[in-house]
Amino acid sequence: MQFSLKGKVQRFLSASMFTVVAASGLMATHTAWANPLPGDPAAEALRDTQVHKVRGFLPDLRFNLVGPGEQPVTAANYKGKVVMMFFGYASCPDICPTTMAQLSQVMHGLGDQADKVRILFVSVDPHRDTSEKLQAYVQAFDTHAIGLTGSEKQVADVARRYRVAYQIEKPRADNPDAYEVAHSRGIYIFDADGKASILASDSESVEALTTAVRGLLPVTQQ
Repeated sequence: MQFSLKGKVQRFLSASMFTVVAASGLMATHTAWANPLPGDPAAEALRDTQVHKVRGFLPDLRFNLVGPGEQPVTAANYKGKVVMMFFGYASCPDICPTTMAQLSQVMHGLGDQADKVRILFVSVDPHRDTSEKLQAYVQAFDTHAIGLTGSEKQVADVARRYRVAYQIEKPRADNPDAYEVAHSRGIYIFDADGKASILASDSESVEALTTAVRGLLPVTQQ
C-alpha cells in the first residue's frame, strides 16, 4: 500500500493533526518552548519544534478498547503513567513503523524512567488488527508498548474524541483483507493523571520528544 494520497485528501490528512491546535490558537504556544533558560540543554532541544502544549484544549485520556489477550482496557489501566498515544495500523508500510521506532528511542532515552511511561498504539484497522497480531507488532518495538483495538464503533469513538481522521477503502471483491487505509498523524502525550498535555508531530526529533515526556514526570522521579 502506498500511504501518500493525492490532492485535497492528502493535504487534509497530513494537516489534520494540527487542526485543533490552529483552531484553538495554540500555534502561539510554540514560543513557550522556544525560550529556554540560558545554558539549559534540555530546554534547548524544544526550540523550533512542533511540540505543542495542549492542556485545556484537548480532552483527557478516555477510551474503551480491547487490549492484549482480548481483554477490555480503559484509560484507568494506565493511571499513574505518562502515555504517548499514536493512531495507526499494523500493516502500515511506512509512517507507523517509523513512528514506533521513534517512540522506542524515546523510551530508551528515558532510561529507568521509562517504566513510568507507556506507548499506546490504537489501530484504526480493527478488521485486520486482532489483539494478538497488534500486540506482537508493537512489542517488536518496545516492551512498554500496548496495542489497542476494538469494534468499529469503539475505534471511531476514540478517534473522534481526539480529532483523528482515517479512511478505509472498500476491499477487493476477491480478497476481503486487501484494502488501503489512510490516517492522520500525530503523537498525543498525556500526563500521569490522564490530562492531555502535548501534541507533537511524528516527524519531531527524538530529543525533543524525550525532553517533553521527561517534563511530565514527577520531579521526584527524575
